[in-house]
Amino acid sequence: MTYLAHTPQHGPAMVHEMDRVRIVRALRQRVRYRYVQPHVERADEGGWVIKSPCCSRNVDPTGGVIDIAWVEPTEGAWSLYFKDHVHERWVLHDESRHLQPLLDEICVDTMRVFWP
Repeated sequence: MTYLAHTPQHGPAMVHEMDRVRIVRALRQRVRYRYVQPHVERADEGGWVIKSPCCSRNVDPTGGVIDIAWVEPTEGAWSLYFKDHVHERWVLHDESRHLQPLLDEICVDTMRVFWP
C-alpha cells in the first residue's frame, strides 16, 4: 500500500461505460455495508468514483454520502485510491494491470480502508 496523496498530472483518462457496469456488478458482492446502495459516477480527473451513504457515521455523523474509492485507468493498468477524509484527498492504494483484483480489494476491505 502506497500512502501518497494524488495530484493529477494529466488530463482525463479514457473511461468506458462497460467498466462502470463491471464496478457496479462487483459492488453487489462486497462484505461491508451490504444494506446501502453505493453508486458509481465519472470522476472529474478520469475514471470512476464510488460513493455511498456513511453507515458507520465515522466520517459523516449524519450518514451522508461519502467517497469510497476512485479507480483510474492509466496506460495499460488501473490505479486504485481511497479517500483520506481527514485531509480531503485521494491516496494511492494499489495498481494492477486488471480491474478485477482492485474491485476485489474494495469489496473485501478487511482493513476498512474504503468503507470506514
